[in-house]
Amino acid sequence: MAKKQLAETFDNDSVWKELLEKYLKEFMEYFFPDAYSQIDWEKGYEFLDKELQKVIRTAVGKRRYVDKLVKVWLKDGQETWVLLHIEIQNQWEEDFSERIYIYQYRIFDRYKRKVATFVVLTDENPNWKPNKFEYNLLGTRHLCEYKIAKLLDYKNSWEQLEQDSNPFSLVVMAHLKVQQTKDNVNERYKWKRNLIKMLYQKGYNKEKILELFHFLDWLIILPEYLEQKLDEELEEFEGGNHMPYITGIERRATQKGLEQGRQEGRQEGRQEGRQEGLLEEAREAILDNLEIRFGALPKDLVETISQIVDLALLKSLRRKAIQIASLEEFKKYF
Repeated sequence: MAKKQLAETFDNDSVWKELLEKYLKEFMEYFFPDAYSQIDWEKGYEFLDKELQKVIRTAVGKRRYVDKLVKVWLKDGQETWVLLHIEIQNQWEEDFSERIYIYQYRIFDRYKRKVATFVVLTDENPNWKPNKFEYNLLGTRHLCEYKIAKLLDYKNSWEQLEQDSNPFSLVVMAHLKVQQTKDNVNERYKWKRNLIKMLYQKGYNKEKILELFHFLDWLIILPEYLEQKLDEELEEFEGGNHMPYITGIERRATQKGLEQGRQEGRQEGRQEGRQEGLLEEAREAILDNLEIRFGALPKDLVETISQIVDLALLKSLRRKAIQIASLEEFKKYF
């Protein structure tokens, strides 16, 4: 089969976000055990994705995407918390470390909390391992270092991956095999079958088997005729081992849900993108008009306008920005 036919177009960010929401503790334990051991998991944690988007939008003036921002508590006996900025990066990016630096200082500026950054690199370049951003200017030094995990570094630890019960060991194996079999659809079929069987061999319950099966089905894409063949093999395997079924009707329902989710996600993403574009355009027009008329704007005013999500209000404020006689008068309208 031609390379073009084997090229996947799955939403890598979406499937990783889903895994992080369900298995955050396992994620940290597997990739960043030192940090994991310092977090008080009994106090729970809270995802702060919306808050992060507000920070980034205000900071850089355009929409950027990150994976997860999570509030946790440490084992220091105090009511303290840090922000874990977890980003999944699947391709080389020239200014990647600079972007991490921007995220860190803007998060700190807003929350006045320490920021810990953890990056998983899923790309295929063994030499690309960005872990810091720094520059020196006239005796002033800025340094931002962060922790990374490179999936390619696990390729020589296959036996350990097979024995590890942490769900992210299977995630790593799946990513490695997708990369290794992109030119060989039959080999890819074999590994998808083997990895699905490992779901049972690792002793997971049915719920976790279905969740991780969802991930494998999303990540490892096969032609329809091989998916049908896989159905038959798995049904025979499960029946012979008296295990919970994920084939037949249940598996097809899962696949249907995946495809529906992909379509809905793409549609929702386009709608959100259009709405965010209109909001950002209106915000920028207001700020530009005010700066032209009154010069540099107070930081609190810029931040307030940057966080308005009511398009009708923004349109009204855009007109007021042209008509009002002073900034004090302008502030009366919101």
